[in-house]
Amino acid sequence: MRKSKEQIADIYRGIQDHICKELTLADGKGEFREDAWERPEGGGGRTRIFEGGKIIEKGGVAFSAVYGPTPEKILQKLGLEKAEFFATGVSIVLHPFSPMVPIIHMNIRYFEMENGVHWFGGGIDLTPHYINPEDANYFHQEVKKVCDQFDMNYYPKFKKWADDYFFLKHRNETRGIGGIFYDRLSAKSDEEFQSHLDFSLSIGRLFPEVYGYFMKKNHSLPFGDQEKAWQNLRRGRYVEFNLVWDAGTKFGLDTNGRTESILMSMPPQAEWEYMHQPAPGSPEAFTLEHLKKDLDWLTYEL
Repeated sequence: MRKSKEQIADIYRGIQDHICKELTLADGKGEFREDAWERPEGGGGRTRIFEGGKIIEKGGVAFSAVYGPTPEKILQKLGLEKAEFFATGVSIVLHPFSPMVPIIHMNIRYFEMENGVHWFGGGIDLTPHYINPEDANYFHQEVKKVCDQFDMNYYPKFKKWADDYFFLKHRNETRGIGGIFYDRLSAKSDEEFQSHLDFSLSIGRLFPEVYGYFMKKNHSLPFGDQEKAWQNLRRGRYVEFNLVWDAGTKFGLDTNGRTESILMSMPPQAEWEYMHQPAPGSPEAFTLEHLKKDLDWLTYEL
């Protein structure tokens, strides 16, 4: 029997709990501070902010379940008929202290309207300050394993979607090395609905596994002032994407979402430098050269 929207919200709460527990253990020092909130038009959530970490400088793991009249702007943008909506999900962004550890983002969500329209969406993507082909290969291999458990077409389809979505058009560069992104995944049967839900939850469980790997592997690598300066420039690009192009940010603001929770994805510090050009042959130049769509990190020659 198909799970109700309330049951899905409860399951996503459990995913939030699981991820927060695993991240706390992996960091070994910091802890989450929870901010429970209510939305005046209906629903609310739990925003958990990670503070005082050994590895994670700033992080957020947010759960929300909101409902009410669908704003006209959303109806027009998505081509939907007027009806009340329900949306629930978990959204995560982590900014590490070390520039050798990548930024990571994950989102899993479910959207339903009272007229029966429904879909799942989400994804996971990695934004290294310094691109390491071995790390990129590992990340994409792990994501592909999850996708292949459900549909062999998921990885190539959703990987392409991520490359196109996480793209700064005004910079002509990708936000990072991509991952997967999908939206409006609807079901025609209860069996298909359960498969979509299970896929969503598998992405949620993958998150602490892959990021725990990067935390352990990369946090002790040496770095200096040059690497920290580059990190802040790359964080600036992250800010640009989230404020200019990110559909989730726009959806949250258009539905009168909670601004503090929506903007938890912002880094603790970011910088912009006019016409910055890295030195030819440098690790920074290598990174810029590989911020391109459609790179196959599974077959990249190391």
